[in-house]
Amino acid sequence: MQERHLFEYAVIRVVPRVEREEFLNVGVILLCNSRGFLQIRYILNEARLQAAFGELDMEELRARLQAFEKVCAGRREGGPIGQLGTASRFRWLTANRSTIVQTSAVHPGLCLDPAETLEKLHRELVL
Repeated sequence: MQERHLFEYAVIRVVPRVEREEFLNVGVILLCNSRGFLQIRYILNEARLQAAFGELDMEELRARLQAFEKVCAGRREGGPIGQLGTASRFRWLTANRSTIVQTSAVHPGLCLDPAETLEKLHRELVL
């Protein structure tokens, strides 16, 4: 029997007007600390985002999500936060914030393969 691993995930949301609390899910971030796994999967459906929210600066939005990727990767490009340990980077990325890119509450689970679980959650919660 394969060993199951504890994971935590949050949904990444685009919230163009934080005072209205309206959002669209665009991605998922998943941490499996026992496997040293921290990754993000996102997709920007520009037509859907613009239909829901009108004019959005897609380049700025793309840059913010790419910053999430850099922090997840844990490289120098992620700045000082990117140099932290895996769990600390996840906590920083999923902290409450009032910006155009926010995350849901963090949810736990058990998985066999964190990469497969990330893909499954992305399909179910975003696509």
